[in-house]
Amino acid sequence: MRLNRPVGWRKIAGCLAAGCLAALAGCSSLPIIVPDMARGPAQPVQLEGARGPLTPQQSKAILDRLRSRGEATSIFDRHLALEEAIVGSPLTVGNKVALLQDGPATFKLMFAAIRNAKDHINMETYIIEDDEVGNRFSDALIRKQAQGVQVNFIYDSVGSINTPAAFFKRLTDSGIKVLEFNPVNPLTAKKGWDVNLRDHRKLLIVDGRTAFLGGINISSVYSGGSFSQRSKQRPEGGPPWRDTHMQVEGPVVGEFQKMFLATWEKQKGETLAPRKYFPQLGNRGKEVVRAIGSSPDEPYSLIYATLISAIGSAETTVLLTNAYFVPDPQLLAALKDAVQRGVDVRIILPSNTDSWLVFHAGRSYYAELLGAGVKIYERHDALLHSKTALIDGVWSTIGSTNLDWRSFLHNEEVNAVILGQEFGAQMQSMFEMDLASSSPITLEQWEQRSIGDRLKETLARIWEYWL
Repeated sequence: MRLNRPVGWRKIAGCLAAGCLAALAGCSSLPIIVPDMARGPAQPVQLEGARGPLTPQQSKAILDRLRSRGEATSIFDRHLALEEAIVGSPLTVGNKVALLQDGPATFKLMFAAIRNAKDHINMETYIIEDDEVGNRFSDALIRKQAQGVQVNFIYDSVGSINTPAAFFKRLTDSGIKVLEFNPVNPLTAKKGWDVNLRDHRKLLIVDGRTAFLGGINISSVYSGGSFSQRSKQRPEGGPPWRDTHMQVEGPVVGEFQKMFLATWEKQKGETLAPRKYFPQLGNRGKEVVRAIGSSPDEPYSLIYATLISAIGSAETTVLLTNAYFVPDPQLLAALKDAVQRGVDVRIILPSNTDSWLVFHAGRSYYAELLGAGVKIYERHDALLHSKTALIDGVWSTIGSTNLDWRSFLHNEEVNAVILGQEFGAQMQSMFEMDLASSSPITLEQWEQRSIGDRLKETLARIWEYWL
């Protein structure tokens, strides 16, 4: 999320400075992902449940049930094999997932979960603002801390650069443990200092049993919905923000908890109060979910690897909705190759944005993609901030990851991959709702854009690596 506010020029300057630092250190590169999709009968898919790994017979029964929900097809099997081929956290069964659209619905459930917390609350966000929504969250967290529920809170130093120190002091004075991720001020950094590395995650975990994640930050820009005619304008003014989040309960929550605690430890936060961070988690639903985190500390982004591999294995459809689209060569190739295989590739992108540079850098790729047969749409009547994908109707992902170099190389990100046709149908419905509020971009139309727009694209593309 890049907020176009008074801090805008400082953040642009920060990007430029970060770019210079990164250039001096040598640029990272994205990995070439070539997943091995071959799977012999001696290598059955291994699932995990509430009590650990399932037996081959249990795994087979669950997978047979998932396959039986739709027409006979090999698509689910291929994507299942894909997920198993990408090394990382386990595929877990027994999860309950709720798809959340826009801020009002998401905040309502988050506040309810916080209100009902009994043991601890772990919260990690790129942005928390000193506004009406930010103060509602701070008040709720302070109340729970006063009730004996331990609250641990991580915020990103650059993302929350406009939030005054007094806001965070109020939290710490109440007993909440607060960690500033990678402080802009190098004198306060505990882990070493690189201003280019940011924590872009949006993660709330309550009692180790319920997790929320997606694209929504803690800000009043989300106080209006983007589909209801009664909430087209936010109370503060300006267009509504269109975003996607999710709530999940079940065994996979433990994997998200591990990510939060690992970030706290890597950033050398103060010792956490002992709590039941990993309670015994029973089955809560029927969804197969994988928690995927990525970090610049790792050799490559698992989220990137999984997405590239899923697109490379697509048979029917690739449906992407993303706020900040600045594709690298491999992502471009994967999308164009999918079209060549006869896959319907559609991308919904913003028609307006809070980041001028990212917006025009992404548009500089429109001609190449449209010429290859990729269908591009721009969402109107809202500022699009979602980061979702649906492939072949069975492979879904929701999270904080944008389709740009920054997310894949420089940010801590978190996504969930959900396998199955039932949740895929919900994602399909959401995509079609966004599509109904979007305008198609044709190659003929695009080639008639102004010289001014072309110059903006050229200028923005120079900085794409650091945006």
